[in-house]
Amino acid sequence: MTDTGANTGLEELPTALPIFPLTGALLLTNGHLPLNIFEPRYLAMVQDAMATHRLIGMIQPRDPETNHMTPETYQIGCAGKICEYGELPNGMLRITLEGICRFEVIEELNVATPYRQVKAAYRKFIHDMEPLQQNCVDRLALHEALHHFLEFEEEASDWQTLDHLDDDSLVNSLSMICPFSPVEKQALLEAVDISARSDLLISLLQMMLQQVETHRTVQ
Repeated sequence: MTDTGANTGLEELPTALPIFPLTGALLLTNGHLPLNIFEPRYLAMVQDAMATHRLIGMIQPRDPETNHMTPETYQIGCAGKICEYGELPNGMLRITLEGICRFEVIEELNVATPYRQVKAAYRKFIHDMEPLQQNCVDRLALHEALHHFLEFEEEASDWQTLDHLDDDSLVNSLSMICPFSPVEKQALLEAVDISARSDLLISLLQMMLQQVETHRTVQ
């Protein structure tokens, strides 16, 4: 099943939000995050979400190495709407979340569900859902940083395709797919706006490039 449009306003976002703590999983506004769901508690979460608002809060544990069943999480995550849903033969579910709006955890709720829920506040991120002012991203600098990064990673770059994306879609998509550390991904998530996220993205790509160059020099 596919739902191609989020069509969710701030007033429709639930105060009680189920959360999915997952290290290294970055979801940003208008981005798409595919997930395979197999744990019973998260299967229940998806089924409950499908029966109600279809929203799940993606959030990272503070300790990326934790195996705790209820790890301490960061205070900021991103609410995603289930836009694709499919059942697999082995009982797993395959879903895709579309990023709607970031949220702040006010408190964790005492609930009977097997999955965790938090009291979420969205007001400080209302601009996530507003039209973006274009030309707020230095595309030339981003193009250069990405081009060199892809060259060293020996991947083909189709910049023409990327360049057709709006500023927010371009920056958010690249932030999600590039292999940054969990801490770096959290920093990208918490960037004030697209312009700040773009600047951070360029800096992180440049740092990765320098690390590759240093490694090659040492070898």
